[in-house]
Amino acid sequence: MTYCCGMVLDKGLVLMSDTRTNSGVDNISVFRKMFHWSVPGDRMIGVMTSGNLATTQAVISRLEERTKAPEDRVNSFLGMATMFQVAVEMGKLLRETVNATQTQNDQRGGRRFTASIILAGQIAGMEPRLFMIYPEGNFIEASFDTPFFQIGETKYGRPILIRGYDRDMSFEDAVKLLTVSFDSTLKANLSVGLPLDLLVIERDRFEPLHERRIEQDDPYFNAISSLWGDSLREAFHGLPNYSFDEPGENT
Repeated sequence: MTYCCGMVLDKGLVLMSDTRTNSGVDNISVFRKMFHWSVPGDRMIGVMTSGNLATTQAVISRLEERTKAPEDRVNSFLGMATMFQVAVEMGKLLRETVNATQTQNDQRGGRRFTASIILAGQIAGMEPRLFMIYPEGNFIEASFDTPFFQIGETKYGRPILIRGYDRDMSFEDAVKLLTVSFDSTLKANLSVGLPLDLLVIERDRFEPLHERRIEQDDPYFNAISSLWGDSLREAFHGLPNYSFDEPGENT
């Protein structure tokens, strides 16, 4: 399983993903699910993937044209005029790859595979944009009503995002919020796990403002995890007690 989240802020975009993949409890591996490319002064594009690993790796390989020699590789998305055009072409690429993978799998009598993508980025002279791309190739764009997207194991980390998100929050607070969201997911589902990858894309800065991998022994993540648990327990005990007497007597 996977958990990835992309968030739109007034200041730019923040992305976080886990790295765990598993095919049963005895086959757990670490694979990167976040990728980014930039052209200084012109554009910054980030991608997070969820779903069948062979499918998502094929999408990234085709995107980077890995069949060519390193000096001849050109990411075609880095020449497109708008992020909308990037989303359209990435949707086509995802659909073609999903269909090809599924055809091969059907011939072997296997189960159905699928994949999804979060696309984020900015091209010079335009707004930062965030898209959710579905396996069928269609997509939706983040808005004021839907300012963040999640893919993979989304339900455990969503409540904190809904309660804590503010469009004008700082990048530091956005990272804190995502860290709590991921900690809640890790606590509830063993198929999502550390390390985590973090990418911060600042408006009109066409290279990463901040990127890092959060490992098992990361002091910030462990502090957030511990303090969040303590804060929840304190908040719970501070709520009014329930009474088995008349409802109006609850204090």
